[in-house]
Amino acid sequence: MKIPATVITGFLGSGKTTLIRHLLENANGRRYALIVNEFGDVGVDADLLSDCGEIACAPGDIVELANGCICCTVADDFLPTMTALLERPDPPEHILIETSGLALPKPLVKAFTWPSVRTLASVDAVIALVDCAAVAEGRFAPDHAALEAQRSNDENLDHETPLEELFEEQLGSADLIVLTKTDLVDAKTLARVEADVQRKIRPNARIIRACNGQAAPSALLGLGIAAEDDLASRPSHHEDHNEHDHDDFGNMTVTPRNFNNLNELTRVLKNTIEKHDLLRLKGTVRLEGKPMRMVVQAAGPRLETYFDKPWGPDEQPRLVAISTADTDWAAVRQAFAEAEVTA
Repeated sequence: MKIPATVITGFLGSGKTTLIRHLLENANGRRYALIVNEFGDVGVDADLLSDCGEIACAPGDIVELANGCICCTVADDFLPTMTALLERPDPPEHILIETSGLALPKPLVKAFTWPSVRTLASVDAVIALVDCAAVAEGRFAPDHAALEAQRSNDENLDHETPLEELFEEQLGSADLIVLTKTDLVDAKTLARVEADVQRKIRPNARIIRACNGQAAPSALLGLGIAAEDDLASRPSHHEDHNEHDHDDFGNMTVTPRNFNNLNELTRVLKNTIEKHDLLRLKGTVRLEGKPMRMVVQAAGPRLETYFDKPWGPDEQPRLVAISTADTDWAAVRQAFAEAEVTA
């Protein structure tokens, strides 16, 4: 019997790690393996999941693939990882694959047609998470009138922005769409977002809603779709390309200075995110006098911070920032590394 694998995709900050954590905490004895992909060169999500549901997914069952999207490194990184998991004497009962927020799902689905994987595993479903608040704010639907005006002066401009194209790619490959951050929008806005998403998905795809990753595991797993047998119905802007070009995006990892208190940290984070229009910021920082790590999670201007666990003996704080390639990364690094000057 083939081992089911679920591909969990969605843009930066849409809630993929939160959803996976919910699945691990509600495994009910089921053994998982987890492949976590990060766009930056330092992983954060695997670390945040490493202490979660150890029976369901022990630290040794979490494989981290950092420094790039696995959609671009299928042969070099993803396939060897999958093969190693599948050929273990005690293979997992289900494999969860968390893609980078900038990844295309279809190349991963296609990888399940390779001989080394096809006889042993199948894509149970592709799940795309959609941040309702981000959609409502227009992050994936720019001012098309303005784009057309620019295009009239430069015919080489793409019809769609990189964010819009990526959003469509993730929706177009999905069997199940999970609307997240539903608590951040009102009922009327949520209905409008759902209607907008409905127009962009495959005919047989379903939509469910979730808040804080709280979706029933039975609605997410055991769907038995075998997505690799249905590649033709999953449209892509990159059908004729072996690799997905991420030149429109960039990332930076920095060891931030210690912060005196939460107010100072919040002020610096929000100012830096706004000034440099960061798409995603995540990691850990140290507050003076506090033995616990402060976790930072930001999707666009929305910022969340919380303590999660004590610092390890040799552990250092780190922040990963992701944004467009033209970001002034030197200035971002300076903002997090320099001591704050107060009047």
